[in-house]
Formats: sequence, structure tokens, C-alpha cells
Amino acid sequence: MRWAALSAAWVVGLLVACGMALGAAPPPEWAKKDIRAGIIGTDTSHAIAFTGILHRHPEWRVKVVAAFPGGSPDNPSSWGRVKEYAEQLKKQHNIEIVETIEALCEKVDAVLLESVDGRPHLAQSRPVFKAKKPLFIDKPFTASLEDAREILKLSKESGVPFFSSSCVRFQPEIAKFRTAPGVGKLTKAQGSSPMHIEPHHPDLFWYGIHGVEALYTVMGRGCVSVSRKTESFKYAAPVKRKEGDKEVTEQAEREGKLDITTGKWSDGRIGVFRGAVSGPYMPLVKVWGTEGEAESKGGYSYDGLVEAIARFFHTGEAPIDPLETLEIIEFMIAAQKSKERGWAEVTLEELRK
Repeated sequence: MRWAALSAAWVVGLLVACGMALGAAPPPEWAKKDIRAGIIGTDTSHAIAFTGILHRHPEWRVKVVAAFPGGSPDNPSSWGRVKEYAEQLKKQHNIEIVETIEALCEKVDAVLLESVDGRPHLAQSRPVFKAKKPLFIDKPFTASLEDAREILKLSKESGVPFFSSSCVRFQPEIAKFRTAPGVGKLTKAQGSSPMHIEPHHPDLFWYGIHGVEALYTVMGRGCVSVSRKTESFKYAAPVKRKEGDKEVTEQAEREGKLDITTGKWSDGRIGVFRGAVSGPYMPLVKVWGTEGEAESKGGYSYDGLVEAIARFFHTGEAPIDPLETLEIIEFMIAAQKSKERGWAEVTLEELRK
């Protein structure tokens, strides 16, 4: 018994000495070395959340070490938080705050471009491509089709990989609808999200991107035209009222508003973005096929996306085709033009001329 106890103590000591604390997950096969990551843009909660997830998974071997605050002075969603989150990163994670993107690139091996405003993404990505650092660009990818095209061009010319995505793409139950929808041959898919609009961006770019990204996770590339409309819908909402000394909850009918963009794919499938201007937006994804219909049940988290970012930083292999990301931008721009033209149908080919 004594020898067994001594042997167990010796093994524990050896594991700790080798940096393998009990309960720690082993590194995945793709985590070959330690990666120093940098953040551009401390004006979003994603900067805090993504850093926290990376640091809770030391087995991924990616640590955020520096950040450039950035910030857009004409966007309250940006300037109202940039200093607060920079301080939070500094205090909670001992992250160095630097004054330029060039200085950031000198200290890191890879970059997360987190600026909440898509307009500066092109300018902020230029020095990263020049410094040859793998780059993740958070949503919204850009605020224009021209900027999106230019980023793809910079990536190709520099040989530096990038990818951009909403976290919804990396929810396992959503991703499976692309390869195994469970409804026979897929004929129609719908992605949904809240429809909050930011005045410096086309309508779908701000929160609509989540639903559009979910739609493209299922459908892939191939949209040829879109048309957009708005409509009302009825839904039941809980309402509390007093009944004597008791509080009673009842279901009452409410009216919500939807902003709907319908896309036609070259193979005949239909893809719908369903934006909830008011009222509930779930489910995130619904699909129809030759053998029935199905829908996602849960919400979403950041974990899958952050793990995909960590893997990308190690391998340099983007998990999303840049041309699919570009078509997502085209889809949303076409939806904007449809609205401007009185809800008329707009082809993506028109945008490509």
C-alpha cells in the first residue's frame, strides 16, 4: 500500500513537472506550437469573450498578448466601449495595449480583427497582410462590396490566408444541415436572426449577417437573384397579471414584423433570410425537402468559432471559401438594392459587372 501511494505521488509530480496538470485536455493534433495572437478593435464584447475562451483552452496553444483599441468616433456602438474593453483586457488578461497596428504585428503571430464597425476593416487589414500574419475578420466582414473584393485581392496577392464568419456557422446542429439535412433532397432553407440596423452599414450587415451566414452554411454558393419584402406575423407572448393576491401568467397574441429576403439558387433551391424586426426570430435554421422538414432547436455560442480560429492560426487553412464570404456580401447588397427599387428582384450578376 505504501509503495503504491509513493508511486502515485511520483507520477503526479512528474505530470506536474512536465506541465501536464491533472484534468487538462491534451493538445489537439493541429496545435503544434505556441501562437501569440493580437486583437484589433476593443470596441466589442467579442474581444473579451474570444480572449476568455482561448485562455480557458490552453491546449489550443493560442494566447492573446496584445491589442490595438481602434474605435469609430461616429458610431456609438464603437466609441462608447472601446476604452472600457481595452482596460478590461489589460487588467483581466495582462494584455499589452499598443498604439498602432504595425506595433501589434511585431508582437504577434496571428491577428483577430474584432472592430465592431465594418468600415475600417479594409484599412486595418492592410498592415496585417503586409506583415504576413494569418487574419480572422469578425462580422460584419466589411461595410461595402468594394472593400470585400479588395480584402480578397490583398489576401491573394500577399499569400496570407484569412476568413470571416458569424459564430452561427460553427454550431454543429446547423452545420449538419449542409451535408445531412434529414429531409431528403433539400429544396428550401431559411436562416433567421434579429434585424437590428446600424445607419453606416447596409441593412442586413449588422445583425442580419447571423441569419444570412446560417443560410449559407446550409446552402453554399450559387444564389443568382434576390427579392425582399416586409410582412407582419402573429405570435404568442407571456403576459403577467394580478388575480387577487396571485400573479398569473397568460399567453397573449402579439404582432411582429419580419424583413424577408428570398434568394433563388442556380440549381432551383430557394434560400430565405428571415429577419425579425420585432418579435421572436427562432429557429435559427429551418429546412424543407422531398421527405419533410426540420429545424434547429438551440441557440448559439462562440466556442465553435473560437476553436475554428485557433485551428486556422495553426494550420493556415481557412475553414470557409473566401468566394462564399464574398457571395454573402453580394446577397446582402442585392437585398439592399431590392429595397431601394421597391422590393424588385435583383440579380447578383448585375453586381459582378
